Amino acid sequence: MREVGVGIIGFGTVGAGVADGLLRGAALIARRCGLSVALRGVADLDIARDRGVAVPRELLTTDALALATRPDVDVVVELIGGTGVADEVIRAALNAGKSVVTANKKLLAERGAALFALARERGADLYFGASVGGGIPIVRALRDGLVANEIRAIHGILNGTCNYILTRMAREGGAFDDVLADAQRLGYAEANPSLDIDGYDTAHKICILASLAYGVSVPLGDVRVQGIRGLDPVDVRYAGELGYVIKLLAVCKEREGRLEVRVNPTLVPKEHTLAAVGDVFNAVMVEGSMTGDTLYYGKGAGREATASAVISDIVSVARHIAVGAPRAAEPLPPLAGSAYTLLPAEESVSRFYIRLMVREACGMVGRFATILGDHGVSIFAASQHEATEAQRAEGYVPVVILTQPARAGDIAAALTEITEQGIVRSMPFHLCIL
Repeated sequence: MREVGVGIIGFGTVGAGVADGLLRGAALIARRCGLSVALRGVADLDIARDRGVAVPRELLTTDALALATRPDVDVVVELIGGTGVADEVIRAALNAGKSVVTANKKLLAERGAALFALARERGADLYFGASVGGGIPIVRALRDGLVANEIRAIHGILNGTCNYILTRMAREGGAFDDVLADAQRLGYAEANPSLDIDGYDTAHKICILASLAYGVSVPLGDVRVQGIRGLDPVDVRYAGELGYVIKLLAVCKEREGRLEVRVNPTLVPKEHTLAAVGDVFNAVMVEGSMTGDTLYYGKGAGREATASAVISDIVSVARHIAVGAPRAAEPLPPLAGSAYTLLPAEESVSRFYIRLMVREACGMVGRFATILGDHGVSIFAASQHEATEAQRAEGYVPVVILTQPARAGDIAAALTEITEQGIVRSMPFHLCIL
């Protein structure tokens, strides 16, 4: 039986899960696949701490580069994260003719084009199924299962931390900071949650999905990113009263040859499938030209779910090696020659939710309607909500407006003019509606 050697770089939560899965599942993999996947080594700066995995001591090393280029290692698994040492290790492995499996969404989103080019040049495989959605097979679905489809749109809930916070806020009416603190205590949020709650973890993932679906490299700096930091529970409550839930949504869709790619809190109708995705779960809905809507749902992170996706990639590479298939047999994102260009953020079109704190006076909604209309924005519905005692003392009442589809740039210009009129307490708050 052909034996394929694996070296794991990074012995954190996921690395420990992959090592455990390879050691405990060796017989199962051999029986199902007809090949032996052998763990050759695990590299980490700290090899003394107990991870709860019985890795033989002689397999542990602190020299990541040496392990990544060893002759008996066929597949290098990079699970360090970030764009520093991880980039160095992957390049060294590819230059040594090794295939690479990674879950590093940040590195792929920011430097993927160069790494895929290097993999092609060296005739090596570069697999990344665990980089988006943990155990959800969305990467394989876009790459293989939907290959005959023109992808019309992707809508994804891609961050379990944010989804947990939003679910709790909707269910219990809690304040953002309080729910975040609970999420950190329960291990659902990092001590420094910025990457999650500011939307950039989700942005890295939608950049990768866009590259697969449309063959275009999406610079992170060109993606409109708005997180959920400090979201006011009053907006979560108003959304619920109007028949919506708020989700941090990643969107990638084609419009007249241009791609709209964005991440922002979005009002999702309660009857929509994505509205039911709660707590730490992820889901991606893909609209294909032949399939219509397909949904991919499951745990988007965590040791077992992500390790499962990593091991799936390892076995795919091992199969190529075992049968002597040409390297780079796995299709990589083209990232060149795409006919698509990115749509500027201000030209994206959506319905919008707008909340304004308005001076108590007659005819205010009419004045808003006039200003919005002057900027090409039509009102779908408007409602005045009960003011708190403090708001009444200041002479303001909350007003919520739902618009018809409008350009984001027109909404921004209209709200700036409304603010300059001095009839609202501050710049109106607004969100997209799915």
